[in-house]
Amino acid sequence: MPGLVSVKTPPDAPPLHISVPEILPGSSTRPEQQPPPRTPTPKKPPSPSPSRSKPSPARSTKKPPPDSPNPNSLLSDPSLDNPDLGPFLLKLARDTIASGEGPIKALDYAIRASNSFERVAIEKGEEPSLDLVMSLHVLGAIYCSLGRFEEAVPVLERAIKVPDFSKGMDHALAGFSGYMQLGDTYSMLGQVDKSIECYEKGLQIQIESLGEIDPRVGETCRYLAEAHVQAMNFDKAEELCKKTLEIHRAHSEPASIEEAADRRLMALICEAKGDYEPALEHLVLASMAMIANEQDNEVAAIDVSVGNIYMSLCRFDEAVFSYQKALTVFKSSKGDNHPSVASVFVRLADLYHRTGKLRESKSYCENALRIYAKPVPGTTTEEIAGGLTEISAIFESVGEPEEALKLLLKAMKLLEDKPGQQSTIAGIEARMGVMFYVVGRYEEARNSFESAVTKLRTSGERKSAFFGVVLNQMGLACVQLFKIDEACGLFEEARAILEQECGPCHQDTIGVYSNLAATYDAMGRVEDAIEILEYVLKLREEKLGIANPDFEDEKSRLAELLKEAGKARNKKAKSLENLIDPNSRRNKKESMKKWGFRI
Repeated sequence: MPGLVSVKTPPDAPPLHISVPEILPGSSTRPEQQPPPRTPTPKKPPSPSPSRSKPSPARSTKKPPPDSPNPNSLLSDPSLDNPDLGPFLLKLARDTIASGEGPIKALDYAIRASNSFERVAIEKGEEPSLDLVMSLHVLGAIYCSLGRFEEAVPVLERAIKVPDFSKGMDHALAGFSGYMQLGDTYSMLGQVDKSIECYEKGLQIQIESLGEIDPRVGETCRYLAEAHVQAMNFDKAEELCKKTLEIHRAHSEPASIEEAADRRLMALICEAKGDYEPALEHLVLASMAMIANEQDNEVAAIDVSVGNIYMSLCRFDEAVFSYQKALTVFKSSKGDNHPSVASVFVRLADLYHRTGKLRESKSYCENALRIYAKPVPGTTTEEIAGGLTEISAIFESVGEPEEALKLLLKAMKLLEDKPGQQSTIAGIEARMGVMFYVVGRYEEARNSFESAVTKLRTSGERKSAFFGVVLNQMGLACVQLFKIDEACGLFEEARAILEQECGPCHQDTIGVYSNLAATYDAMGRVEDAIEILEYVLKLREEKLGIANPDFEDEKSRLAELLKEAGKARNKKAKSLENLIDPNSRRNKKESMKKWGFRI
């Protein structure tokens, strides 16, 4: 009897249009996802671990093709009552997939098979069998291969309701596979929270069936940890990665490839949290393991990560050495025009920009762009888009926003038809919004921020600090367009999120407080503006210190407001509340001129 297996696809696996395992499908195919690219305020997480790479679906369509079978018309087919028909149709569906005849015919067989299993169970007055679960998993995988993820969701939700875990390992396997496949499908739709929830349920089933320290549990823990990294839940990701590392150390030889992969993920998490020294230690140990296993390209990839850590620690000479080592290996093993070479060029361009060597930085940017302009076969659009986004950040830093905008627009066009890239596109749109704002194109800035906000709400990131920052930036664009009421709502939502995620003393939160106070003043809500400024000054005096140059500016603005209101400063700050007063008679434009809004 098979045990519960984790749904992990090797990074070097060939692309498949449809993935249907022999026993039960564990997951749908999906491309590697990237976290949102850098914006000026929120911290950018490192690139995701390569072990979560998934092949891209063949194409993405939202409407069924004209020859797609209609499930409702199949329900009236009397032949589906034959108990031998369901297994036969399921075998036909699998054989059709294996022969490469096309997914539409396989879709027809899979729909008919699942309907047959359902009808036979009803006729016999029995509970649906695991054969129905198998057919639903196959049907869900076919829908995903066609890019019809919304249609796959109800199919897979039906599949996870059938297994009865009290009936043994086969039912547990069916439940585990169903939850993992459903989680992958939600991920492709950009619904990160639902995706992680499904993975967690699958892991729980696996632990209950196999125990805490089974190596297959370790693989699923790692899979879930990578999902948390992509969702920027780094504390939870670290907890799961530590568990994975313990399991692999218990079952593998010292310095195994599995342990090296775990340490690379742990380094990625530590780097995202700003714990650079522990990250460096994990990378060194991972590199030693890969050297022992003669994995030269993996060692080079680790050298790039080591270079990133050294650059974060301002140890630039050591960073250059690590990058050059990786560059030599990539050129010799993959060729001068491989995207891995371009990615190292981008890192070197960033390093030389930080050290003030702008000529060298520009040269490396041009070399990378030349590779991305003529990608070698096998290069993914995600790799090109990620590289263009990185280069755009350098152009933005050297005062070339128009060129940076062109690169971001190219990156966004590459990703717009790719499923599972909503968060990445939202990050690009947020970056574009900031640059539009900087060059004074406020209407375009607001539109970019609005599109990013909509995608982030849909993808389940409405409670992240990044989302709060984007709301603040959109509010600033609205202020410039004199849409003060809209800006006020955005600042208030941003304040609530950043207070929860970052705390009241964080600079991003204090920036929103200042912007909200200015907006209240422009709306004539002077009492509310005074209350916020008194609260901010109290925070600076008691917790942050008054050396910050913003302190005197805030103090003088408060004094001006108090003078207008005929009051003295209240040293005892009140707690902030959501105060709403739609009545305002102050001149909004006049009030806005007195305030310096903060990005």
